[in-house]
Amino acid sequence: MSTQSLKPGWKMVNFGEVVKNANLVEREPEANGVEKIVGLEHIDPENLHIRRWNSVADGTSFTRKFVPGQTLFGKRRAYQRKVAYAEFEGICSGGILTFEPKNRKILLPELLPFICQSDAFFNHALDTSAGSLSPRTSWTALKDFEFPLPPLDEQKRIAEILWAADEAVEQWRRVYSVLNILTSVHRVEFFSRKNWPTKKLKNLFSVQLGKMLSPKAKTGNSSFKYLANYNVQWDRIDLEKVQEMDFSEKEREKFALVPGDILVCEGGEVGRSAIWHGEIENCYYQKALHRLRPISNFSSEVMLQFMMWADRKGLFKALTGHSTIAHLTAIKLKEMDVPVPSDKEQAIVELIFRELNSARHIISEQIAKTTELKQSLSCGLLSNGVRHV
Repeated sequence: MSTQSLKPGWKMVNFGEVVKNANLVEREPEANGVEKIVGLEHIDPENLHIRRWNSVADGTSFTRKFVPGQTLFGKRRAYQRKVAYAEFEGICSGGILTFEPKNRKILLPELLPFICQSDAFFNHALDTSAGSLSPRTSWTALKDFEFPLPPLDEQKRIAEILWAADEAVEQWRRVYSVLNILTSVHRVEFFSRKNWPTKKLKNLFSVQLGKMLSPKAKTGNSSFKYLANYNVQWDRIDLEKVQEMDFSEKEREKFALVPGDILVCEGGEVGRSAIWHGEIENCYYQKALHRLRPISNFSSEVMLQFMMWADRKGLFKALTGHSTIAHLTAIKLKEMDVPVPSDKEQAIVELIFRELNSARHIISEQIAKTTELKQSLSCGLLSNGVRHV
């Protein structure tokens, strides 16, 4: 792109011309009052704010320091789109690059995170990533990224608009967080009661482990979709990646899913559960999952809320012990003590959580829409200086 295609005051620059990879080093963080450690796991996709971290007091081998006003970029698995704007000082992992303007009279630090969040920057990061299991880009590759740089007064205007849009997203996120807290409070209030009688899980639900995976089940002669462990998240079924394998007529009868079934993870994050609502026709499940099917009038929704409460209480960890690889066996699952409210109380529990889930769904949609609007604004404003001829 030539400079003739840009509006007055705008210019094409390479990222490395106006940005430096700060790469500050701090070898004694605790002694120098640095308290927080940030890894890639603490940076959420499409979220410029860091809300979680580890403590330096717990020990660290990391030495890369970041300071307020820097932009943190996750160079590993760039498709995760992890960018954050530092609002405190800390130590970060080697998978994070720390950017800052070379000259604040040429590039405002407040605009830099939005440049790094742009589709063009991420595409460049992906195109320059190497490695199959954990692809990563590098500063050497990123500094060659070319983009249109607005004049300083325009940078300030764009940054103000985009931070206002970001605050709108954050407001919806705060509402969502409050709803999550309210949901947890209700869960604790209900299941901490001592006056509800208990029954063994096996007296409320049938428990069936899924079909074992094997090369023989991949012939394609009688292929059907099935759910794996990763498809079952807390209170939701993730259908982004659903695989297929063979199920005989007898197996289809044994491993069928019907609305109201609860799927429980046998390994990994043991106990993680979600209700099947019939999202896919003729869908089955594999051995990494237990299927709970009601054999009484006990509500699946109430049972799901109990499972979430049990996880927070550490009941699944207690059941699986302290082995390296935890597994929740059918025998142990069947013997779990489950509090059993009256039918009237179950109806109240169902209603409350149904309303809370509905509200969370609405807020989640608002977060997605507002985030999309922010991204659209960013794309338009950061390319506004380009003349389309």
